[in-house]
Amino acid sequence: MNLFDVYSLYDIEPVRGAGNFVYTADGSEYLDLYGGHAVISIGHCHPRYVKAVGDQLQQLGFYSNSVRNSLQDRLACLLGLQSGYGDYSLFLCNSGAEANENAIKLASFHTGRSRVLAFGKAFHGRTSGAVAMTDNPAIRAPFNETGHVEFCDLGDIEAVERKLSEGGFCAVIVEGIQGVAGIRVPGDDFMKALRELTTRHGVVLIADEIQSGYGRTGRFFAHQYAGITPDIITCAKGIANGFPMGAVLISPEFEARKGMLGTTFGGNHLACAAAISVLEVIRDENLIENARKVGERLMAGLRGLDFVKEVRGRGLMIGIEIDGSASELRKRLLFEKRVFTGGAGNTTVRLLPALTLTPELADEFVDRFKELHAQ
Repeated sequence: MNLFDVYSLYDIEPVRGAGNFVYTADGSEYLDLYGGHAVISIGHCHPRYVKAVGDQLQQLGFYSNSVRNSLQDRLACLLGLQSGYGDYSLFLCNSGAEANENAIKLASFHTGRSRVLAFGKAFHGRTSGAVAMTDNPAIRAPFNETGHVEFCDLGDIEAVERKLSEGGFCAVIVEGIQGVAGIRVPGDDFMKALRELTTRHGVVLIADEIQSGYGRTGRFFAHQYAGITPDIITCAKGIANGFPMGAVLISPEFEARKGMLGTTFGGNHLACAAAISVLEVIRDENLIENARKVGERLMAGLRGLDFVKEVRGRGLMIGIEIDGSASELRKRLLFEKRVFTGGAGNTTVRLLPALTLTPELADEFVDRFKELHAQ
């Protein structure tokens, strides 16, 4: 049997990781400024993470959600304290797409409506409902095409108001920062106006913080820069440092009933042990503040390079706009300078390193980036 050939692969295989670095079998070291799509939040193989998962595996790896699991309660308590959403409820699942699916389902249950408003260049996942809200026809099969989803340009609050005035919308879903679109930051005023409009029209506001959450931007969630409170918040990526997990934070306005949502693997013992250790490390090592400070330093260094057209982002969620092909530049960074980065579109290099990135490593990347352009 062969693998289904859907990924464009670099001819390189990391076999070991430590902190902000990964290593191939021959011992070659690579600086990781992508973290596997923003997943590695506390660094590769953090000792507390490894111990937490290993210890749990020796006790119990899995049982279903038909029995109590006190690890879920502990995770909910920690997440509420650190995010500032202690009065919200938590539903645990397995991925960001699944989190968004459940968020939309909740919004539709809550309002009795079916329409969703999303934004141009959005990415919310690849499962059926999530991909319908994702503004990329190339990854939507005919089955995923639906009349339930409409799109406005990000930042066009007048268009949002016109749409919501039509009625029938259960939710507006917006990313805290659009990641796949190239690190597009919605303005704080836009987010405030969006909150006001959704409240006025009785529409659920869903903040997709799957890539921009968990401290990456220098706040626990990116939407907190605007001082707003969404009705539902979705999380994944950095929540468990590589262990598959997703989460939905749900306002007290929503009433739960048995069977409304469900999952086999969501919130399993290993996932919870991993996620608890991530929150403990973020708290004890002050990683959110580190992301803010090091991110500011990194962006300042990049803005000082005359060949960089624009630098966008917050904290350690950074987009570098260049002239020419970002894909070719990323290949050169990987194979000539041994740095992993990400892409977004044709001309944007995306940086999503672990929140443990040091000022020295930020400077080191700027130097390698500069050297590459000079060659």
